[in-house]
Amino acid sequence: MVSEAQSIPGWRHIYSGKVRDLYASEDPADTRILVVASDRVSAFDFVLSPGIPQKGELLTSLSMWWFGELSDVPNHIAEGEIPDAVAGRAMLAMALEMLPIECVVRGYLTGSGWAEYVSSGTVCGIPLPAGLKNGDRLPEPLFTPAYKAPMGEHDENITFEKTVEIVGAERAAQLRDTSLAIYRRASEIAEAKGLILADTKFEFGVDADGVLRLADEALTSDSSRYWDTAAWESGTTPEERMASFDKQIVRDWLAAHWDQQGEPPALPADIVEMTAGRYRELIERLRG
Repeated sequence: MVSEAQSIPGWRHIYSGKVRDLYASEDPADTRILVVASDRVSAFDFVLSPGIPQKGELLTSLSMWWFGELSDVPNHIAEGEIPDAVAGRAMLAMALEMLPIECVVRGYLTGSGWAEYVSSGTVCGIPLPAGLKNGDRLPEPLFTPAYKAPMGEHDENITFEKTVEIVGAERAAQLRDTSLAIYRRASEIAEAKGLILADTKFEFGVDADGVLRLADEALTSDSSRYWDTAAWESGTTPEERMASFDKQIVRDWLAAHWDQQGEPPALPADIVEMTAGRYRELIERLRG
């Protein structure tokens, strides 16, 4: 369950997602949105407990760093002061018309993509060469969109053709091309720091002038899989090759201790501590 959002003077709570809370200004003339990252952690479309200490600050810091690295890509950041109550874990954002497409880019074979490949030789319906192993680099990064389901429902993988039906041919092509371009640039930056960006997901919105803008978060530990390059090159098992800097620790523990029926169990303290440590280590390595 998503916990109750905090009260912030001058701001009115309007929505809570799995991880973030959104607020509108009480000033009718101010159209900006306050995006507050919580310490909540989600997996398999469920919000888990307890949260990860300082996760909101870590995610916000990493998103802001990536927005800076990708400064030529239009994004949702707006100018202004962050309220003291949420300093360090909030962003001021433009009001956008959010597109209901989760723009997933996969550069490596892992996760649900690996499971599908074993079953059918495809990832999200896209045929791949035979003989690939778990964690292998794909011949080319794949754009595999998903339809963003309402809160409490599961997101649905969709084809590019379905994306065209939802947002139109021109916008769908723009989402695909922009997502792949960002992924390739971010991968180069990560590789220079000894990291592999295995996959990631982006969300986009459109401003009042029709400009497509990167929104929500950018290349964080929640939205992306990062691996250690040296471990990937030398590892002999999937576990060794895919040494993770994200919430994969949480996913793995949950998969081993829960059948995805009913409410998920509480995370043990050591899993929470390990996950927080990996989030911090990723930021330290990326930012140097």
